[in-house]
Amino acid sequence: MRRLTQPRVLKWASLAALGSALASYPRLSYWPDRPFPIWYLETTIFLCSIVLWGFVFAWHAAYTQRPVFVLKIEPGPFMAVTLIGLTAAAAFQLWLDPSLRSRLPEEYPADVNQWMAWLLFSLAFNQLFLLFAPFAWSMRLFQNRWVAAGLTVLFQVFVLAIRIRATPTPLSPLLFAGLLAGRIVTGFLAVWFYLRGGIFLIWWWTLLFEARNLLHLPVIHNRVML
Repeated sequence: MRRLTQPRVLKWASLAALGSALASYPRLSYWPDRPFPIWYLETTIFLCSIVLWGFVFAWHAAYTQRPVFVLKIEPGPFMAVTLIGLTAAAAFQLWLDPSLRSRLPEEYPADVNQWMAWLLFSLAFNQLFLLFAPFAWSMRLFQNRWVAAGLTVLFQVFVLAIRIRATPTPLSPLLFAGLLAGRIVTGFLAVWFYLRGGIFLIWWWTLLFEARNLLHLPVIHNRVML
C-alpha cells in the first residue's frame, strides 16, 4: 500500500485524473436530468480518478512487469486488436445494436458531437473504471494474471447487470445473454491486449468499437448514401 503514497505515483495519478475529469465534461453536459451540478460531478470524477489512477501507476508495472504506456507497440498485437475490434464492432452492429437502440436510445449518440463526447468519456473514465484500475487492484491482491483477469471480467459483468437492471425497458433473455457473452469475451480480450500493448492499445480498441455508431449519425449516414 505504500506505493500509493509515493510522490511520483500521486503526481502522475493527479495529472491523469485531471485529464479524465476534463475529458468527461462533454459527456456530463449531455446528461439531461443531472441530480447534482456539473461542477460537483466533475470534482467527484477527479477525486475518484486520482484513486483509480493511483492503483494503475502504483501496482500495474510492479506486479505484471509490463509498462502502463507502451510507446512502441508490436505489429502482431496491433493487427490483432484491429481485426478483432472491427469484428466485435460488426457483431454488435448486426446482432445486438438494433434491439438495444430501440430499447435504450439514450445509450447511443444522436450526432457527431455526442459521439465525440461518448468516446472521450469511454477513453477517459470507462476503461479506467472497468479495466485499468480493477486489474491493477486484483494483481496487487492475488499476484496472478489469470485470477486478476477473471476478477476484472467478473466486475465488468456485475456493472453490466446493474445497468441493465436500472433500465426502464426490460431486455429479453436472449438479448441479455448476448450482451453477457459479448462482455465476457471482449473483457478477456481487452485484458490480453492491455498486457501486450498497454493503455494506448486499449484506446485504439475502444475507438474501433465505438466507430460503429458513426454509421447511424445523420451527417455520416447521408455521405454514405451519396
